[in-house]
Amino acid sequence: MHFYKHPQSIVESDQIGENTRIHAFVNILQGAQIGADCNICDHIFIENDVIVGDRVTIKCGVQLWDGIRIEDDVFIGPNATFTNDRFPRSKQYPEKFAKTFIRKGASIGANATILPGINIGRKAMIGAGAVVTRDVPPNAIAVGNPAYITGYVSNVPVKQSITLEAPMDYSVNKFQSDILGVTVYTLPVVLDMRGSLSFAEYGQYLPFIPKRYFLVFDVASKEIRGAHAHRTLHQFLVCIKGACNLVVGDGHINQEIILDKPNIGVHLPPMVWGIQYKYSRDAVLLVLASDIYDPDDYIRDYDEFLKEITKV
Repeated sequence: MHFYKHPQSIVESDQIGENTRIHAFVNILQGAQIGADCNICDHIFIENDVIVGDRVTIKCGVQLWDGIRIEDDVFIGPNATFTNDRFPRSKQYPEKFAKTFIRKGASIGANATILPGINIGRKAMIGAGAVVTRDVPPNAIAVGNPAYITGYVSNVPVKQSITLEAPMDYSVNKFQSDILGVTVYTLPVVLDMRGSLSFAEYGQYLPFIPKRYFLVFDVASKEIRGAHAHRTLHQFLVCIKGACNLVVGDGHINQEIILDKPNIGVHLPPMVWGIQYKYSRDAVLLVLASDIYDPDDYIRDYDEFLKEITKV
């Protein structure tokens, strides 16, 4: 036998990967598929239509029901609860159970509850006791009941609010983020007794000539916007009122930029994953775009983005 099976476990499946360890009081039904190098702890039940990838850790007290799909390198904490039927009734079964996907590298905290049909994105982190009612994007940190996003996992320092003072001689400061092509501008501010004015011009401040603009406003603070990349489109983002946070990523690292002044602009080039969240109640985000709307220019699936970014 190429895997470890505790004598007090029941393993009916013959699809168990090499070097997987199955501990006491585990029951794995015949149709389940378990990958290699997994750690299946005590008191776990795994139903037939379940697929578990490689190097997955499942802590004690977890049940995986039909329709659960767990990719490689996932951590599932003790007593995490998965469901596959939104409206269960005794002895009444749906034609098919909802599919729930836990993507590669994600972590599910202890006692979290995952509703059916949910997609937990790559490397997302679900807090202990969270009740997840909607999809969670890649790298997001979600907590609470119902779960909401409080941050994003990053292996570089989070950028704090930009405090550079815009010079009064109409010059502009800019610096490159850790994500290639993403540039942060502090635009000029003109102050007098009538109020304040900030501006940008193509060639000196704007890196492209806009063909379209749109505004994002009245966003509840728990909601996220964006969560996509563009193949060819350039964008320039300015939070002209209130504040919001911008997360940018290149498939390897993420960086967070706080937009909390109306003279802070960010150039978001093509093939950068962008997310906006943590909107203040009064936030108004202005986005200038280099072209008219084209739905085919969007990459909304993070796995697809990762595939395409390797070709660039």
